[in-house]
Formats: sequence, C-alpha cells, structure tokens
Amino acid sequence: MKLTYKHTLIACYIGYITQAIVNNFAPLLFVTFNKQFNISINLISILITLNFGIQIATDILSVKLIEKIGFRNGCVLSYILCALGLVMMMSLPFCMNNKFFALAISIIVSAIGSGLTEVLTSPIVDSLPSKEKSSAMSLLHSFYCWGCVLVIVVSTLFFRFFGIKNWQYVTLLWASIPFINMFLFMLIPLPDKIEHEKTTSLLSLFKSKIFIVCLILMICAGATEQAIAQWASLFAETGLNVSKEVGDILGPCMFAVFMGLARTLYGIYGAKLNLYRALLLSASLAVITYLITVFAKNPIISLLGCSISGIAAGIMWPGVLSLCSQSSKNAPAAMFAFLAVGGDIGCTFGPSLVGYISSLVQKINPTLSNRIIFANDPEGFGLKMGLLFVTIIPVIMIITLKKFKKISTKAE
Repeated sequence: MKLTYKHTLIACYIGYITQAIVNNFAPLLFVTFNKQFNISINLISILITLNFGIQIATDILSVKLIEKIGFRNGCVLSYILCALGLVMMMSLPFCMNNKFFALAISIIVSAIGSGLTEVLTSPIVDSLPSKEKSSAMSLLHSFYCWGCVLVIVVSTLFFRFFGIKNWQYVTLLWASIPFINMFLFMLIPLPDKIEHEKTTSLLSLFKSKIFIVCLILMICAGATEQAIAQWASLFAETGLNVSKEVGDILGPCMFAVFMGLARTLYGIYGAKLNLYRALLLSASLAVITYLITVFAKNPIISLLGCSISGIAAGIMWPGVLSLCSQSSKNAPAAMFAFLAVGGDIGCTFGPSLVGYISSLVQKINPTLSNRIIFANDPEGFGLKMGLLFVTIIPVIMIITLKKFKKISTKAE
C-alpha cells in the first residue's frame, strides 16, 4: 500500500495524542507516587515544573538540532524518547533506591520527546498541500484535547476495575502509541519544503513586529488555557465535594471535551470564519466564562463556567499559529519553534500565577469578600481569587489582537 499525505496527517494526529499522554498521564499518578514511593508533594511539584521546563528548553534548542538531523529523523527520535520515558517511569522506580530521581529521569526523557513533537508537527501540517491551513491546524490541535480525554477516561476506568496498584500495565499501553508512531514516521511522505528546511536567524524573526505580537498572543493563549485546566480537578473537588475520580471527569476531562469540540468544529467549518474575529470572540468568551466561574453562587454553574472556558481556549493556540503563518510568507519551522516556546511559557506562567494568588489570599480572612465571591472554604475562595486575577490575561490578548490588526493592515 502506497502511503500518502493523508497518512502523514494521521501520524501527526497521533503525535498530538502522544503529547497529551506525556503531559496528562503522570499527574493522574501523583497521589500514588506520594504513597507508594514516599515522594513529598513538594518534590512532586518539582516533577511538574521539570516536565514543562524541559519542554521549553527543547523548543529553544531543537531549531539547530532539526537542521542537522532533518525532520524525519527528528520525528522518529521524538517518539522513541516519548515511549522510552513512559517505559522508564514504570520500571526505573523499582530498580533504583532514589525513587524521585528515577521518576525525574523518566519525565526528562519523555518531556524532550514531547517538546520535539510539538516543534516538528505543526510546521509539517502547515506544509501539507491544503487551501484551509487554519482549519487543518485547529483539527490537528483538537487531537491533543481528545488525547487528554482518552488518557483520563481510560486510565480512570482501568484504576477503577483493575486497581491503581497495577498502574504499570496501563503505562505500557500508553507507551505503545508513540512506539507505533515511530514506525509510521519512518515510512510516511514528508513535503519537500519541510525536508529541505533551513534555520531562520533569530535576529530576522525578532525584527518582525508581527512575530513579536504573535509571541505575546501565544503566551496569552497558553496561560488562558492552562490557568484553568490545571486547577479544574481541584476546583471540582472543593466546589462539589466529590471524589478525585469524579473530580477528574467533571473538571479537566470536561474542559478537554469542550476544548476539543471547539477545535474540531473550527477544523470542519473554519474556512467560513474570519480567524482574527474568531480569536477576538474566543478571548472575550474566556473573560465571561472566567467571571462566571468566579462569581456564580451555585457550584454547578461555577463548574459549568469552568468547563465552557474550554470552548473559549479551544482555538487560541492553533489559531495564533495559523494567524502568524498567514502573516509570514513561507513561514519557517524556527517561527513555529519559538511560538511554541511562548505557548509553553504561558502554560507554566498561567497556573503558577493562580496558585501563587490562591495561597496568598488563603492567608487572609475571606469573610468580608465572601459577600461577593461565594466559596465554602478558604481553599475554594483562594482558588476563585486566583482565577479572577488571571482574567487579565484574555483581556491582554484582546488588546494585543487589536495591535496585530493595526500592524498587519499597515503591512498590506
């Protein structure tokens, strides 16, 4: 059977599912790591920072590496590392005395693979023959969301029926996905433009006002998405007093479902929409859903606001990538790499800011403030105040989009 660009696209979709596995599976086991390996919560927080930090570093350093080894070899390497990291996670802690160090090594390996996947996949899809590149990009990124849903639901069901003590087996299942994709990328065709890609100088990129504005937009997109996604499970547990299993389904899983729906629908019908206006609408909706989450009296409505914010964040990341690609003639792979850096910085900055504001507010007696913001306990109140504070991020995105419009109009 002759492989075509359709198979290339499928392999790219699987790539984003792989990234969802790397970013979302380990957090489901943090409580298990705490109990089984006696790893403190502080050390677990270091593992979270390590994952995103290594991915940011990989985004930056990968530009020169890709020029030397090429896109195909880079993709194959990325999936080898993702699969290897997951296998190491299920084996190293049982072979080493220092359990934290064992998990840290496995997370570093899979994070490098995930970072490479992020940098390589978007420019490949952007280079494929297609008239509707923004729709294709949105559909590509929807597979990250569906990957999140798949990881949370399948893992939760596995733990429910087979016991969380057997977590190594489901880890092996997830490791098989990047392992299979490794072979796909050995065989699929890649566009000539990608295979002969040369590095664009940093100086030329950062001289572009459009690129700088898009970089700010990517930081806002990542922060808006993850500020609420990373805290959705805890928000569900504290707001509704439900178990962690139910909290994971109602919190991050529902957020991912709504975000996936937004990206999928934009991928199908995006050709009929104006991308600039769609991003402006998304940022405005993010402000509204954040405010509903914070100020709603009823915890169900508050959680609904939290989940629907997934629709608002849905097209932000792929939309900004497409907006920048449309504004740059022959968009280089280096541009996608540094936009990914901006997105990952936002992903780290957004939830960290929520956590910092939340811990700061919890030290203050919230009695007077509870007349406006309804919460059952200081933890819930602090979390809502953190989310209220980061509402400024989609507001900044709206302002930056207006700036983008002015710059792009002058450039025409």
